[in-house]
Amino acid sequence: MTVEPIRDKGKIDEMYLHLVKKDQKYGLLFKFGLNTGLRISDILPVKLKDVQTEDGRFREYFTLNEKKTGKEKKIKINASLCNEIINYTKEWHLTPDSYLFSSRKGQYLGRIQAYRVLKSAAEVIGLENFGTHSLRKTWGYWTYKLSNYNVALIMDTFNHSSPSITLRYIGINQDQKDELYSLVQF
Repeated sequence: MTVEPIRDKGKIDEMYLHLVKKDQKYGLLFKFGLNTGLRISDILPVKLKDVQTEDGRFREYFTLNEKKTGKEKKIKINASLCNEIINYTKEWHLTPDSYLFSSRKGQYLGRIQAYRVLKSAAEVIGLENFGTHSLRKTWGYWTYKLSNYNVALIMDTFNHSSPSITLRYIGINQDQKDELYSLVQF
C-alpha cells in the first residue's frame, strides 16, 4: 500500500480534533508533521529547547540533522505551529530538556506508537492509505498547490533528484490521472 497525502482540508481538521481529544500531544504531533514536512523519525526526538530559547522565545530556525540523509535541515516554524507549541507547553509545564512527544517511560514516543495513534485516527475519520509518511506528503501536496506549483522548491526541500519523483511522491500524478478519467464519460 502506498500512503497518500490528505487532500481534503476538512479531513485535516477532523483528524486534528480527534487526536487532540485523545491527547493534546497527538494533536501537536499531527500539526508538527503537517507544518514541517519532516519524517516521523526526525519529529519524535524533538525537545522544547530545539525550538525555543531558555526565555521562551522561538528560535529563528529549528535546525536538525535528518536521520535518513544526515543532511542539515533548517525550518522556520510558522505561527500556527508556534501557537500549538505554546498551548501545549503551558498545559504540560515542559522544561527545555523535555521531549515534545514524550512516552510514559521518559523517552520520546516510538515510531510504532505514533503510527498506531495516527492510523487509528485516520480510520475513525475515514481516511484510506494513511501512514506516518502521509504527514510529510500532505505538507508537500499543499505547499505545491499554495506555492503556485513550485515543484523545484519542494523537490529541493525533500532532497529529491527530479521533479517527477516529487510529483509522484506528493500524489500529484495520481490527481492528474484521476482528472483524465473524469474528462471522458460515455
